Amino acid sequence: MLKIKILGSGCANCKKLEAVARDAATTAGLQADFEKITDMNAIMAYDILSTPALVINDKVVASGRIPTKAEIQQWLTS
Repeated sequence: MLKIKILGSGCANCKKLEAVARDAATTAGLQADFEKITDMNAIMAYDILSTPALVINDKVVASGRIPTKAEIQQWLTS
């Protein structure tokens, strides 16, 4: 099962990123465990410069923007 983490303060962009990621996983027919990380110390451990950030299986794939559903699907299936 995929482990997907959304890093951010819980702002509107963070919520939108989570919605797009969930939609991408569902459309691809993949089961994923989603986790929201809002603790700044935990976020800083990922060495990102801005949020929101998307982490798939402990690898940062995007930060500071909301990737498209197609981009996320590609990351999930590769």
